[in-house]
Amino acid sequence: VYLSPESPTISGRTYACVHCRAHLAAHCDLISKSFQGSQGRAYLFDRVVNITTGPVEERVLLTGLHSVADIHCQGCGTTLGWKYEHAFESSQKYKEGKFIIELAHLIKDNGWDSDDSNSS
Repeated sequence: VYLSPESPTISGRTYACVHCRAHLAAHCDLISKSFQGSQGRAYLFDRVVNITTGPVEERVLLTGLHSVADIHCQGCGTTLGWKYEHAFESSQKYKEGKFIIELAHLIKDNGWDSDDSNSS
């Protein structure tokens, strides 16, 4: 799936896989920049594209027990992060159905100002 910069819902700003440049998410689907992945900082997205999902498993994360499934880039197979399938704590329910992508695997693509291109 190509996230077109001309789409009025995307506003041109997209994130891609740093390894193969496959589009992964539109900036308008970014929920939070305040997450931690297994390899460092991560972003929480409402929707992502060009991924495959692994099996669901229960993991104890920083915010408690969750059922998650690893997500992989459809282009190169890199493990990007995970999808929250179920949160056991009521305060964490907002994460269900959302996606974590670690910054180590993201690059800004299409529509970013030159001032934006180097910042996360």
